[in-house]
Amino acid sequence: MKKTLLLLLTICIIGLSKAEDLTTAQYPDKITYNGTEYNLNSNPLEPYFDKHPDKKPGMSSTALWRGYVAHFEIIENQLYVTDITRPKYQKDSEGHYEEKWISIYRMIFRTSEKVKIDWYTGILILPHGKMVNYVHLGYASTYSKYWLLEINNGDFNEARKYKNKEFVKFKKLQFEMFEKTEEYKKLYKEMKENDEYNDDKFIKSFISDFVINYTTKFLVE
Repeated sequence: MKKTLLLLLTICIIGLSKAEDLTTAQYPDKITYNGTEYNLNSNPLEPYFDKHPDKKPGMSSTALWRGYVAHFEIIENQLYVTDITRPKYQKDSEGHYEEKWISIYRMIFRTSEKVKIDWYTGILILPHGKMVNYVHLGYASTYSKYWLLEINNGDFNEARKYKNKEFVKFKKLQFEMFEKTEEYKKLYKEMKENDEYNDDKFIKSFISDFVINYTTKFLVE
C-alpha cells in the first residue's frame, strides 16, 4: 500500500500524469543555463497544460508519457520556454522504425517567439556530472552534481550549486526549516487524513525526500 502511495504522490511532485510514468525512466525536459544545456528534474509546462488540456500532446512512448520534451532557457534573469519537441517514428527502407524529433512549439503557442513561464514558482533541479545511482523510475536517479535555480513567477532569483553529499545535506536542512511552516502543517494534515497512508514516520520521510518539490524557495542560507 505504501509503495502504491509513493508512486501516486511522486506523480504529483514531478508533474507527470500517469502512474506508468514512474515504472520507466522518463525523457527529461531540458534547460539552458549560463550557456550550458542540462536535464531538468521537473516539468514547468504541466501547470499550463492543466489549464489547457486540449493543447497537451498525447503519449509518445512509455519513456515519455507526458508526450513532449520542453526546452527552457534563463534569459536576462527570466525563465522562457524556447521549444517543445516530440519523437516521430518512421519506417526506413528496410522496414525498421527510425526516431526523429520534431518541433510542435507553434502548434501549442501559435507563435515562434519564446514564451516567459510566468506561471511557474519553485526550485528547478538540474542534475549533472556523473550518475551516482541509476533508478529505473521517473527522475529518481542521482548524480554527482546539482544546480538548483529558484524561480518566482518566471523570474530567476538565485542559483546554488551542490555536490551530491552537499545536496543531501541541503535537503535535510531545507526540510527542517519547512517543517516549521504552516505549509508543512497543512500538507502533513492532508496526508494524515488519508486512511491509506497515515503512518507518521512514512509521511515525514516522504516529504523529507521530496522537500525541494514541495518548497518554492530556499529556506536555508
